[in-house]
Amino acid sequence: MKLGVIVNPIAGMGGRVGLKGTDGPEILRLAREMGAVPESPKKAMKALTQLKELVDLEILTFPGEMGERELLELGWRPTVLGDPKEETGPEDTVEAAIGMLDEGVDLIIFAGGDGTARNVYSAVGDKIPVIGIPAGVKIHSGVFANHPGSAGEIAYTYLTNMDIGTKDAEVMDIDEDAFRDGVVSARLYGYMKIPNMPDLTQTQKSSGFADESEAIAGIAEKVIEEMEDEVYYIMGSGTTIRPIMEELGIPNTLLGIDIIRNKELVASDVHEKQILEIIGDSKAKIIVTVIGGQGYVFGRGNQQISAEVIKRVGKKNIIVVAPRSKMVSLDGRPLLADTGDEEVNRSLDGYITVIMDYYTESLQPIKGL
Repeated sequence: MKLGVIVNPIAGMGGRVGLKGTDGPEILRLAREMGAVPESPKKAMKALTQLKELVDLEILTFPGEMGERELLELGWRPTVLGDPKEETGPEDTVEAAIGMLDEGVDLIIFAGGDGTARNVYSAVGDKIPVIGIPAGVKIHSGVFANHPGSAGEIAYTYLTNMDIGTKDAEVMDIDEDAFRDGVVSARLYGYMKIPNMPDLTQTQKSSGFADESEAIAGIAEKVIEEMEDEVYYIMGSGTTIRPIMEELGIPNTLLGIDIIRNKELVASDVHEKQILEIIGDSKAKIIVTVIGGQGYVFGRGNQQISAEVIKRVGKKNIIVVAPRSKMVSLDGRPLLADTGDEEVNRSLDGYITVIMDYYTESLQPIKGL
């Protein structure tokens, strides 16, 4: 069996520093100036570790931080395509995927976000199966596993039992510039084939239902009524959070993170370091919503609320808000937290209260990935 491995080394770097992506050299430069560090290599290694038992597996990859480095660290001796480069870009992902297609790999596993998925799609289309390791800020596409470890499990299962077959999964991406201005403009680029393991792959994001407005207004009223004085509230992103801010008369960063205290704005569109500096050792609470259809409360679109922030605040001070329609869209699946820190993920395991409207709270299962 032949496996192609591609790592986008800059994927996810913009998340914790609040840049909502790293598309383009200027945004990447800014992310680095703000102290952003690579996220995708460690997530790639978490996936690739699942394959260590496949001793006869032939692996093809690209030089240096695009896969070679991670594979060597795990003890593999991969075939390296292409030439080393000081700075990598989308064209390198495309070149890598084309080379792997030409070499007849049975599966490509790639670490990145929606932009990386687009690059792979432009190279291979639906000619060979792929599976994405979620490592970017934007994860709207259905070609990704629900967790880095799941990506490795999917690859292992497919390479040892190709009878499980494949299915078509969408390749989506959004306009990052519009995203930074609070506008989600998603576009379908096409479909790639992925191993048919729905329990381990990401569900497409659900936009909710038309009759949510009354429930969301009730959620806002309930949250504001229960707010405590002298407590910092870290306000997550999304349309379920926005009415809380509007009711308070506070400007809202729809796709960013804001902080309020005593029902007044302290800081808007903050990144991880700013959050930690502002709350210090004071009491703080986190208010987040659920991604409909997927179930994520942490790790998708709100990476500024990092594992360190969650650790500082504590599970008991996390407030989850979601109208009933969002919970129904999960079809009984648990809420998910993918913080990148296994200890913090485990601390979130169990159950958590979800405010569904003014009168209804529900204890829901939550799973740290």
